[in-house]
Amino acid sequence: MKKRFFTILQYLVFFGLGFFLVWWSIRDLTTEDKLLISQSLKHARYYLIIPVFILLVASHFLRAVRWRLLISSLGYQTKISNTFFAVMVGYLANSAVPRLGEVLKCTLLARYEKLPADKLIGTIILERIIDVVSLLIVFGITFVIQPDIFTELINAFFRSHHDQSRKRIPGYLIAVIFFSIIILVLLIWMIAKKKTLQDVVGLFKKIGRSIWQGISTIQHLRNRGIFILYTAGIWFLYFISGYVGFYALQETEVYGAKEAFAILSAGSIGMTATPGGIGAYSILVQKTMQVYGLNEAIALAFGWILWIAQEFVILVGGLISFAAIPYFNKKKKQVETI
Repeated sequence: MKKRFFTILQYLVFFGLGFFLVWWSIRDLTTEDKLLISQSLKHARYYLIIPVFILLVASHFLRAVRWRLLISSLGYQTKISNTFFAVMVGYLANSAVPRLGEVLKCTLLARYEKLPADKLIGTIILERIIDVVSLLIVFGITFVIQPDIFTELINAFFRSHHDQSRKRIPGYLIAVIFFSIIILVLLIWMIAKKKTLQDVVGLFKKIGRSIWQGISTIQHLRNRGIFILYTAGIWFLYFISGYVGFYALQETEVYGAKEAFAILSAGSIGMTATPGGIGAYSILVQKTMQVYGLNEAIALAFGWILWIAQEFVILVGGLISFAAIPYFNKKKKQVETI
């Protein structure tokens, strides 16, 4: 009962944060801002949702193919259709309840492929580790091509075009604040869980071992080159979909590769911060684009356009997959019995 209470509380906190960020992003919009957003959306190139839709579906398909490769390393073979359907249903579930999708896609694929679900969970954990490593690489690329971007992004959160007099926060001070918050969170965790400094060190060692285990596991894959190629392809498609998204608005069509890397970095954090990235994704993209001089209101509209496009793919693809997986497997079963 206690565990269920904390689980529900956790979900409420995640959703509460998401809706708070939605409110925070629109709270200071003036009549002029709303007019700018209205005019921008009125002239938006909505036909670009077609190539973006294709790019995002392709990225999800590659993710399914990559997952299938991991499953095959366990000695099991799955149909690509079932694997893809399970991935899309998982994304749909994650948009409603954090982490539910990971469990659901494993149980769904296990049911239709007659596989042990517990072994599939292990492949999901490995995928998450690889995704973290991939995101760190994206961060690294973003930092190399524009070293000041993260400092500028943090500063963007503390000022708006309504208050340009606010001074820029020095990078060293941001670092001090960042590490102070981490230390404070760790202290609260230690007090609440009655942990010692040795437990904290052990926790970081465990995380480090998990990441290293995930990286080293790739070496034992029979097709590790293909696995790395699939991983690069997934993130490349994410990058290109954001790049194409710039052409949706006249005000953003002037931006290019370095800005696309920045919104990929910021947006990836947003998608994991709240269920389905609600609120978090759009505001992080907004603040990122403000760093490049885009009007605050237009940047907000751009962030929402990108988020809606991604959620549209997940909603449509997830619902179709949810209906398709029993239909295709029932049809296959009927063919086999003839």
